[in-house]
Amino acid sequence: MAASMLGGRVFDQERKEAISNMTVQKFNWRAFLPCCGITEEPRIPKPSKKQNSFGKLVLSDLSNPNSTTLSEDLSNSLIGSNLHAFTLAELTLITQNFSSSNFLGEGGFGRVHKGFIDDKLRPGLKSQPVAVKCLNLDGTQGHREWLAEVLFLGKLRHPHLVELIGYCCEAEHRLLVYEYMARGSLENQLFRRFSVSLPWLTRMKIAIGAAKGLAFLHEAESPVIFRDFKASNILLDADFTPKLSDFGLAKMGPEGDDTHVSTRVMGTHGYAAPEYIMTGHLTTASDVYSFGVLLLELLTGRKSVDKARPSREQNLVEWARPQLNNPKRLNRMMDPRLEGQYSELGAKKVAEVAYQCLTTRPKFRPTMSIVVEALEPLMSLEDIPSGPFVYTAPTEAISQNGDAKKENGDHHRDRHRSRSPRSSSTVHSEPGMQKNVKNGLNSPRHSQARESSPVNGVIQGTVS
Repeated sequence: MAASMLGGRVFDQERKEAISNMTVQKFNWRAFLPCCGITEEPRIPKPSKKQNSFGKLVLSDLSNPNSTTLSEDLSNSLIGSNLHAFTLAELTLITQNFSSSNFLGEGGFGRVHKGFIDDKLRPGLKSQPVAVKCLNLDGTQGHREWLAEVLFLGKLRHPHLVELIGYCCEAEHRLLVYEYMARGSLENQLFRRFSVSLPWLTRMKIAIGAAKGLAFLHEAESPVIFRDFKASNILLDADFTPKLSDFGLAKMGPEGDDTHVSTRVMGTHGYAAPEYIMTGHLTTASDVYSFGVLLLELLTGRKSVDKARPSREQNLVEWARPQLNNPKRLNRMMDPRLEGQYSELGAKKVAEVAYQCLTTRPKFRPTMSIVVEALEPLMSLEDIPSGPFVYTAPTEAISQNGDAKKENGDHHRDRHRSRSPRSSSTVHSEPGMQKNVKNGLNSPRHSQARESSPVNGVIQGTVS
């Protein structure tokens, strides 16, 4: 028995040696081809992936915040971008030492202050208000997000991307200087408790502009995936022109034959695409899903996630998407602060686009260019009711003892919109709203208390 086992082992050893020799012989056989007059077919190298103009190599080279040559290397990589490398002293000066009176807000990156650049600060730099964003060293973002913002916005220019004017990189300090956006974020304009409701056409203008910004990123020579598209990252200028901001989480899109980018799951709950959450596979379709969520917010006036609502209504997509194809349910879903003053045809079309963007099958979502084509005609629809968006200021009555007393109570609660086109004291917030007076009778809410609110002291609704 033992001899038999030993013989088997010897046989196995001999077989392995024979296979090894055959492998060597096979490997060396190519060397003999030329002497036999046989030429081997040349190998065609696999095409190398297209290099990004400012992509992964630059990010990796500059991702060390402790590099002694970081400022110089960054300046070299941004040649031709027209970005200004500000000093900390300059930014301290223009923000009045980051005064609390200039404080605009705070996000995941850090605090934002308003500043003013005069023509004496830098040659060739025009006088203008700016927003200065300071990286919070103890916050959720860091040097890498700051760097991504500088590299992306330093190279990309579009009417619907916020303009980065410059940056500051001194010691541990990381700051960004943007154009000043007078209306702030869409999130504040849409959801702030005591703000005036955004008119329907303004909402459509914002949706179309944001869609154009995403389409530009997706169709660039080196496609960019925004990854954190949401209402708070859409800034509005004085005319409500939207611009995408905060590129800290943006990623270069897939290259060559790749279908996706594998990355850590980051973003905002309620906006992130389900397949990205489950697999970490990021594509431009992930941004399309997030845009669909934004359309729901514009339609309903609800946040993507709202824990204050009943449990089955807390997630906007889960609650709203099943109802989008039902016209009656859609009318009931519309933002009540619009008070019926919207285009029914336009709302139906927006609902259709949102439904397609929010499908769980990424390949069936439309591209952002197709979304833009679908939404642009909505600005010219004329089935919007004629009643203006208005704001009722509190009237004051003099009591018997001579004290001023408000008749209407808290003016924030008395905000309303007049239904009667005959009210001469009404100031229109959208000049084109009275094109079709007759169509105002078709408002979904026209039959509700047409003249239930006073018209005394009516002022324009679109205020900052």
